[in-house]
Amino acid sequence: MKVILLEDVKNVGKKGEVKEVADGYARNFLIRNRKAVAATEQANAILSKQKADKVQQDELDRLAALELKEKLEKIVLHFSLKQGDKGRVFGSISTKQISEEMKKKHGYEVDKRKMHGDAIASIGFSKIQVDLYKGVQATLSIEVKAE
Repeated sequence: MKVILLEDVKNVGKKGEVKEVADGYARNFLIRNRKAVAATEQANAILSKQKADKVQQDELDRLAALELKEKLEKIVLHFSLKQGDKGRVFGSISTKQISEEMKKKHGYEVDKRKMHGDAIASIGFSKIQVDLYKGVQATLSIEVKAE
């Protein structure tokens, strides 16, 4: 029996796939537990529409990420760190601080977990990569001054 999976099922397939399974397994487990529906013409039409909607939504999300990338790359965040006698810096600027500063000063929420790079522990300009969407990365400019 052909079924359309409504969720990921171990050893069978992923959500949205059309799979051929045993009749008893389909009726007694997959359909009864709402993990799948029978692959009728109507169900196939609904699945096709859902896939088209997902592709369209992905494109809209990608365009929004590209817009955000342009805005973020024009911004320079300013931080200050204490500096010792011989030029040593005390402390560092973490991705959490960068995320909070971005939200507080510019109103953009950037997830700290999507930033690539270590904490910034030097005076001067630094760049950090941020994943905004699949294949879209922005570069944040950060200036650290001595107190």
